[in-house]
Amino acid sequence: MNYGEAEQYLNTFTNYEQIPGVSYASSDYNLRHVQELLNRMGNPELAPTTIHIAGTKGKGSVTAMVAEVLTTSGYKTGLYTSPHFHTLRERIRVDGNLISEADFAATVADAKPFIESMKQDARFRPLTYFEVLTAVAFAYFGKERVAFQVLEVGLGGRLDATNIVPNPAVCIITSISLDHTQILGGSLQEIAREKAGIIKSGCWVVTSPQPEEAGSVISDVCREKRAKLVQVGKDVSWHKIRGDLHHQSLLIEGRTGKYEVTIPLLGDFQLENAAAAVAALEILASMGFAISPANVAEGLAHVEWPGRFQILRQHPIVLVDGAHNVASMKRLGSNVQAYFPDKRAILVFGTSCDKDIPGIVNEAALLSTRVIVTRASHSRATPPALLLKEFVKHGITPEIEETVAQAISRALSLADKTGMVCVTGSLFVVAEALDYFSKS
Repeated sequence: MNYGEAEQYLNTFTNYEQIPGVSYASSDYNLRHVQELLNRMGNPELAPTTIHIAGTKGKGSVTAMVAEVLTTSGYKTGLYTSPHFHTLRERIRVDGNLISEADFAATVADAKPFIESMKQDARFRPLTYFEVLTAVAFAYFGKERVAFQVLEVGLGGRLDATNIVPNPAVCIITSISLDHTQILGGSLQEIAREKAGIIKSGCWVVTSPQPEEAGSVISDVCREKRAKLVQVGKDVSWHKIRGDLHHQSLLIEGRTGKYEVTIPLLGDFQLENAAAAVAALEILASMGFAISPANVAEGLAHVEWPGRFQILRQHPIVLVDGAHNVASMKRLGSNVQAYFPDKRAILVFGTSCDKDIPGIVNEAALLSTRVIVTRASHSRATPPALLLKEFVKHGITPEIEETVAQAISRALSLADKTGMVCVTGSLFVVAEALDYFSKS
């Protein structure tokens, strides 16, 4: 089996990332089939020490931060994230290196007999694309003998395939807001209950600052499961020291020490994310793992996580941000105002059809009156004509470009060298923007 054949095999499984609004949270949905598959594969998920991260916003950044510090500390570290920008291999990494095409193909080939045996067993429902890919990630980490595996939840938490690990060392729940409401529930309490499904009996839990409705659910679950809760903003605090258009420095006051660190990621939300990462790393250090303040500072200084308030060019400024719900679009607006108070942005905007489009557009309309609507080449992309209708309700008549590349080209032609182009609304749109600028 070569890499193309491995990808083709994966694509034979139902991929809910491509299907909008499918709810999996029925009463009979569970993970026993994933557990059975991993049992047949020899339970590779059990060997490494696990850090498990859920949340609506920030979970990818925190995952990357924790993994980078662990690698810097000398531990072989597996990283599993989603979605990807350009290649599926981005989702599975060891010590920052993408799984090679050869290793991906070999791992899928090794797993295939077990996967096929599951297909023949009528006791279990069909596996999904994400579940098979997650099993492949566990198998690869097992072959690589990683010391740690840092797992980002794909969606929700309780019923996510990553939640099969029974005893994570630390669970982290980043900021929760309304998103994927058709799947996870229509209230913050319901969504928080799904995210808090990753909490295991007696484990350590780190939570970012939360809306009261979400925070109370997480606290209740921790009490029910006798989990030890560390709250960023209460038990761990931070404040910004300085920053420019490339880095920002902050002082984090943890439970066991103080850390002055510099991160190459912009936006106030990344300060919060760094504090959550440090809170988790302090817990690991207290368990006896050799993670020093110097390791923390060095790891955070080298972390990479593209597509989140990322500046790609200076003249004009080109900013990309995968703000994909109301809360993240609101935060994008406040960060643009903080970093670029005198800039008048041209907005390149596209979003997925299963989002709160009126709510997101309401925030985006406050960001700019000069808008180009477009769509990513993804099955869940919203037709630009529908986005236009939403902006018109706010007195804005956008231009329409059918592809992200055409929209960016048009925006650059309208912006002078002192201007600004902001590409946002979806990580899929941002992925195509990153591809556009990598080739130009």
